Amino acid sequence: MKPDLLSVAALPPPQMAELDKDFTIRKLPPPGEQRDALLRSIGAATRFMQTTGFHGADAELISAFPKLEIIACFGVGVDAVDVGFATKRGIAVTNTPSVLNDCVADLAIGLILAVSRRLVAADNYVRAGKWVAQGAMPLATKMSGKKLGILGLGRIGKEIAARAAGFKMEIGYYGRKPQSDVAFRYFPALTGLAAWSDFLVVICPGGAETKGIVNAQVMEALGPKGVLVNVARGSVVDEPALVEALNAGKLGGAGLDVFADEPNVPADLMTMENVVLVPHIGSATTETRKAMADLVVANLKAHLRGEKLPTRYN
Repeated sequence: MKPDLLSVAALPPPQMAELDKDFTIRKLPPPGEQRDALLRSIGAATRFMQTTGFHGADAELISAFPKLEIIACFGVGVDAVDVGFATKRGIAVTNTPSVLNDCVADLAIGLILAVSRRLVAADNYVRAGKWVAQGAMPLATKMSGKKLGILGLGRIGKEIAARAAGFKMEIGYYGRKPQSDVAFRYFPALTGLAAWSDFLVVICPGGAETKGIVNAQVMEALGPKGVLVNVARGSVVDEPALVEALNAGKLGGAGLDVFADEPNVPADLMTMENVVLVPHIGSATTETRKAMADLVVANLKAHLRGEKLPTRYN
């Protein structure tokens, strides 16, 4: 008899079909009578849970499964999973690091280029017939040779730095402590890094420790010619302060893949030509999403077989 697997949010069909070979998949309904009935039915015996970085698993949901052994998360970020509670319960939490490094780093560079060279505005300029009617559009800003600050020099941060080197950019970073294996300049204060940078890329983990760490002071230090790019979590940036800084001309521009209340985006940002907005697509390529989903499956099957988990987080 196949063990039950609670699926908080489904993986792509091929990976769900693969899981179906070894598990009886129980899809979690929205809050209400159906969910309550499912939890009463399978809660006492279920050992496996699959979720995503967006949907997560809070302490209330985890508590409904006294025999839970593993929470396999589709995504590198696990801030929506109550990892502390799971760890106290002895529950393994896995994520999908490394396989999305390239795509997120590619997007970060793309956003820097899109904002600095005004690519979206330029596309709109051509489509609206303004090139014919008004001639050349105003000049943009050079990216190559500029100073790039990275908030969070982890796996993805290093990939961003490697790509930026191809643009002859000077690289600095801020984190909990300096890293001895990199030659980039370390800044002990985020405001110091921002003041030094032409472009500041945010790629640190989300969660309580980093909530609002990119605040009004950091944006003011980055300055009226500086560009902020966020490919981490919306919670890391003080969004009202960002809108205020852009409206007041205290910040030069922004490239944003993530937002505080997704999929809702502040209306003011929608009208700004110096802001490029994309809908949380950092890992959204066919190749990377397949690799992420395959890793979720690998973690669940490894636990089922009593083998070492490929990417245990806690």
